[in-house]
Parts: sequence; structure tokens; C-alpha cells
Amino acid sequence: MPTLLIRGGRIVDPSQGIDRTDDLLVRDGLVVAIGQTAIGKVDETIHAAGLIVTPGLIDMHVHLREPGREEDETIETGTQAALAGGFTSVACIPNTEPPIDTQAAVEFIHQKAMRADTCNVFVVGCVSRNREGKELAEIGQLVEAGAVAFSDDGAPVYDAELMRRAFEYCRMFDKPIFAHEEVLELSRGGVMHEGLVSLVLGLTGMPAAAEEVMIGRDIALAEVTDGRLHVMHVSTAGGVALIRAAKVRGARVTAEACPHHFTLTDEGLRGFDSNYKMSPPLRTAVDVEAIIAGLVDGTIDCIATDHAPHAPEKKMLEFDRAPFGILGLETAVGLAVTRLVATGRIGWPRLVEAMSCLPAQILGVNRGTLRPGAVADITLIDPNLSWQVDVKSFRSKSINSPFDSWMLKGRAVATIVAGRVKYRLV
Repeated sequence: MPTLLIRGGRIVDPSQGIDRTDDLLVRDGLVVAIGQTAIGKVDETIHAAGLIVTPGLIDMHVHLREPGREEDETIETGTQAALAGGFTSVACIPNTEPPIDTQAAVEFIHQKAMRADTCNVFVVGCVSRNREGKELAEIGQLVEAGAVAFSDDGAPVYDAELMRRAFEYCRMFDKPIFAHEEVLELSRGGVMHEGLVSLVLGLTGMPAAAEEVMIGRDIALAEVTDGRLHVMHVSTAGGVALIRAAKVRGARVTAEACPHHFTLTDEGLRGFDSNYKMSPPLRTAVDVEAIIAGLVDGTIDCIATDHAPHAPEKKMLEFDRAPFGILGLETAVGLAVTRLVATGRIGWPRLVEAMSCLPAQILGVNRGTLRPGAVADITLIDPNLSWQVDVKSFRSKSINSPFDSWMLKGRAVATIVAGRVKYRLV
């Protein structure tokens, strides 16, 4: 494998407490050294002056749709989109058709990912068989096949006794449960956040309580079992408060927030554009501020995209019939830099921690660091590059993004996986 020298970039690696301008040497797919060293023969040099050099970004919440919904996305197109967004690794969610609830299904994902030869794909297995919430999936067999976490995302694990047993089984393997938090009786029929805007538009709302009640239940179950709970796509101020209090008590709880939930509000629905329709829904400015505060103080550990592609003809249905979900992989860095870093709310070390180091820790994967000997997954970001979002240029198979034509600041310009440059911004 080639020897790669990344010269003169600002290396930000919270796993080592590094934030300085220096050189990074890669050989045989591994990080060799940071700083001046006996370099020897170099096959390629990347001049990174003015760029941020980080451990490869990790998106721990991605819907790749394959198998079953290849009209929306495939493993190949989804991972190409990940590379374009600066992500060297993704964790794929198991609400495929059929769901990822068997060893064979996990192996299928791994084989397709190897064939695509793009970024790393880590597999999240189902909590329950067929995601039906009636009986546990074969947790141990899924771990043996390589599952890194468990989730029935797209729906909550509704049976509290089943969820308790899931925590107990997953604790044996030190695996987290990724929880979609929603009380279905409270949100049934809803298409957006329940509030003033839904009242004005005459649309059925999904109240914040639908999310918060289930977060409270799952925190209680995690505490009683000493299980690992990861709260997916937090969207409410009350949810942030519940997670903050649980962490103070020492509960094994982590959480993620999505760029759309710290950027947009329910005001975006006034145009009845289904690209603003997602679950959990866009909420109020108060909720947005609470999520940002949670990211600032570490209550919310990670930034994840909940990349949810849908073919254009599906999003063109009537608003109440159009599916929930938006794309996220190719706009995440730009939105995070524009909304959080450029405004001074967080610095680059915290952003890299939230998008690389902590996702790696939660997933239990050997990534998220530039320590010598580590796999050379690396992302290069231009923090000052202003660019306009153009969904037609996306590598994803779908185009369902509310950010089309937005001007953003900050973009991944090179994505390196195991020492090989897999993406360059032309």
C-alpha cells in the first residue's frame, strides 16, 4: 500500500488531546506518526495548509435501505454519499425489508459493503424478530456475526418487559440499544410537531410528550438493568433535560442529535414541503436551542444524520401520505460548521469528538483516533469553504433534502479510508 504524507494541516484529535498544525504520516493503511519524523520515500503528499485534519468521521445512524428498498438507496450509493460527506464509517440501521435480524442478514450487508469498497459499514441488528416487538432477536448470534448495536428504529420497542430483557441480554455483550423514543398513542396520525404552527396549518401534531415519556421509560429500564441506552435523534428540550439528569445520576445513557434538529424549526412546514417532514418532527426554536446547549455541555454526545433517503416519487405524494425522513450525509459537515462552529457555540475539538471519537466509543469500534498504529481513516475539511447545496449533484440515489440551494460554510475535501484516498472534492 502507498505511503501518504499529509503536510501542514491543523490536526484535531481529541482522543489524544491534539490540536496543532503538523504533519501526518500514513503507511500500509496505518497511522505511523504525527510530527516531524524519518519519513523516507513517500508515494503521495497532500498539502493540507488551511485544512482541518481529523480522525475519519463516523455517522452512527444511517438508513442504507438495502435490502428491499433499492429504489431509495443502495449500500453502494449510500456509502458513496458518506464519502462525499467526509464519513469514513457508517452504522446502518436494520429497518430494511427484510430486517437485519439474522446472521445471514448481517453477513449480506458486510459482503455488499466489501464489494462496494467505499467506506466502513458497521451493522446495527434488530432488537426484536422482524422488528415486530414480540420476541427478542437472537442477540448473541447477531453479535457473533458482527452487529455492533441493536435497534428497532423506525419504531420504538414498545413492550417494556421485552425492552428490559433486551437491556439484560445486550449487557452481556456490552452492546448498546439504540432507541427510537415515541409513545405511539400520543403521536398516532401526526405529521409534524404539535404546536401553534400545526394548529394554524390544520395538521395533526406529534407532541413533545410522545418522545419524552418514552425517553423516561427507557432511562428507567437502563438504570434498573445497568444496560446501555443510546437515545436516537433527540428533538425536544424536555428530552435533553431527562438525559442530562440521568447522566448526573450515573446512568449508562448516551444520545445523538441530527443537524436538521439543531438547524430547522416547525416553521419550515408552512410551505407544505414534504422534505421538511421527518420523525421525530422539526420542533420549536426553544427545542433547537436546548439541543445546541446539550451538544455544548456534552449531554448530547454525538451528531448523527439519520440519513433517510426516499425516491422522489414517494416524497411527491400528498403531505399526509409522504414518508418521513430526509437525506443527511452530504450536508452534515456544512450544517454543523455553519450552525455550531462558525457561530462560536463549539470549537473544532468538540465537533470532532461528536462526529468521530465518541461515535467510535459508543459503537465499540477501533476507529475515531489518529494514534500511531491506528487504522488510517482520516477526513480533511476546509473550514472556510463556502458552497451551495445542490441535491442534483448528490451521490445519494435520492434528493429529499430541505437544504437544496442553501449556502453553507465548511466541507470535507478529502476522505481517506485505511490509507487510501477514497474521495476528493474536485
